[in-house]
Amino acid sequence: MSRKILLDKATIITAEKECKGSVLISDGNIAEVMYADEDSYDEKVRHALQVCPDTEVIDLEGKWLMAGGIDAHVHFREPGLTHKADMSTESAAAAAGGVTAVMDMPNTIPAATDAQTIQDKVIASEGRCTGRMMFHIGATDSNVEEACRTAFEGDEKTGLAAEKIAGVKAFLGSSTGNMLIDDADALEKLFSICRKPLLVHCEDEGIIKENMRLAKEKFGENVPFCEHENIRSRRACIKSSIKALEMAIRHKTRLVLCHISTKEELEMVRAAKLSNPAILAETSCNYLWFSNQDYDRLGSRIKCNPSVKTPQDREALREGLRNGLIDMIGSDHAPHLLSEKQADYFHAPSGMPSIQQSLPVLLTIAEQEDIPLIRVASVFSEKASEVYELKHGKIRKGYAADIVIFDLKRKFTVRNEDQLYKCGWTPYDGEELQGFIETVLVDGKEVIRNGKLHKEA
Repeated sequence: MSRKILLDKATIITAEKECKGSVLISDGNIAEVMYADEDSYDEKVRHALQVCPDTEVIDLEGKWLMAGGIDAHVHFREPGLTHKADMSTESAAAAAGGVTAVMDMPNTIPAATDAQTIQDKVIASEGRCTGRMMFHIGATDSNVEEACRTAFEGDEKTGLAAEKIAGVKAFLGSSTGNMLIDDADALEKLFSICRKPLLVHCEDEGIIKENMRLAKEKFGENVPFCEHENIRSRRACIKSSIKALEMAIRHKTRLVLCHISTKEELEMVRAAKLSNPAILAETSCNYLWFSNQDYDRLGSRIKCNPSVKTPQDREALREGLRNGLIDMIGSDHAPHLLSEKQADYFHAPSGMPSIQQSLPVLLTIAEQEDIPLIRVASVFSEKASEVYELKHGKIRKGYAADIVIFDLKRKFTVRNEDQLYKCGWTPYDGEELQGFIETVLVDGKEVIRNGKLHKEA
């Protein structure tokens, strides 16, 4: 007999509506979604319980329920950098942040630019992850055709299934892993033949190098961290994004402009979508929360690429979240040991651990800015579910029961000691957030219980 669970009397949030209701789970899938604003609500609930009187009923009066998050932009550091993080620790942290599915970036050691390396990552993830894992394959100047073919078809020789590859990642500006792609012919081919989502990191390498030279000339080896915004400058972002958007318009590419950090890029996306609606805007909670005013306080802890910009950029991104211009939130979760981050500017690595704060940060911003929670549901999981053609990430009949249950009104203070990251810290330490995550389900099974990792999951 199938196991059934009724999540009863919760406030259900989807991209379409926020309404009290109940969700029936059967064998790990959503069997029925019943809303209290429908005339047949009480009758449907009674019928569900009559059909299967052994249904476990969980009263969620006063709680909120959404689909588990889909984070298409994480760096779990495995293989090659597992002293910082690994798939087991970071997927647990993701679940604690309401994220039930992640897509890992290719700049590992070795870089995931071929079928065998991706398949090795797939095998390494099996039986070790709290939620679901997929992987992006990296594009380089020399592997464009092979990367695009592998992403779309998989690889018979290695046994790599195409459904394990979410998309193709291209660094149009250098970042961790030395995966810069800058050959003009290779880029044109990539944008023209890629049949899965193409995710791009846009920063102009020439501008960054010149800014670095000027900073070193001015400050020597003692460059202050507040200069990061001027080195990884808005001009570097804008110039590179113009190039990517122009090619995406010309080739009708399904483009994801990753971790947008400036108001100008957001407006460029708005215009580009008119010519190619398949262009998608992604930002990170880090750019929605921090600004350049935080460098003096947090220094290297918020050093990331692209850099955190001005309060005006942050406000523009928050407005983009409100009005629907931002399509998806990707955490860009990029952990380093705190001892590594405590080096000088030139040696402190870029990136910050943040995925455990994903949903609470979004909920807190929604409260601060009076942003409808339907927008949170859309950017947190539902749009990614559509873009990557998944059968989870929505509160919808037939979808996997990947669900996050939280107390929207409960506030809490982030503490380093509560983090599940292997690196053991977060730049959000000391911040007061709201929306305490109580329970997380993957395939209908608890992986987070009472806010803690459920060991029996």
